[in-house]
Amino acid sequence: MRLCLLGDSIAAGVGSTRREDTLGPLLAERLRAMGHQVDLSVHAFAGARSADLRAQVRAAGKVDLAVVVIGANDLTRFVPAHVGAQQLHDAVTDLRRAGAAVVVSTAPDLSVVAHVPPALRDVVSAVSRDYAQVQQQAVIRAGGVVAHVERAVTPQFAADPSLFAADRFHPSAAGYRAIAAALAPAVEAVAAELRA
Repeated sequence: MRLCLLGDSIAAGVGSTRREDTLGPLLAERLRAMGHQVDLSVHAFAGARSADLRAQVRAAGKVDLAVVVIGANDLTRFVPAHVGAQQLHDAVTDLRRAGAAVVVSTAPDLSVVAHVPPALRDVVSAVSRDYAQVQQQAVIRAGGVVAHVERAVTPQFAADPSLFAADRFHPSAAGYRAIAAALAPAVEAVAAELRA
């Protein structure tokens, strides 16, 4: 199975001190435990926005399962939701047309980041949720699967500072394990369908 990670710094593993503690290797390990042979590639990079997905899709080439993590940088750069969602839709459509199954983790709730002033957390949370909702609709229209990672991990990240790396923005190794665990059900279900 050709597994590819696309998207931003979370998909790329920024914040972890060991590659094996990043999303790609963690998800590949889970798929191998299911009996899949996995060839992993990562085309995600730090700072990527939805506008960068098209080039990442081209660079990835032929894949069986693409996992896309995108949205945080769109939020921090004030990209309008309808713009970023359309770019995400187009990337998922391109992947699907090329024969890949696609699992997407939408924008995180940035209100849990320590740099956000407490007075703004409710607003940031609402904007993050709204952005993710528009992304979700775009992914479904394009034939992708949405993994509701933010629902599972937002309370964990809000309660446990050790899930953040030293920069207090990116996940630590423990944070990546939490995200991988939240992504895993959707990824494993899609992988099982591919083998059926």
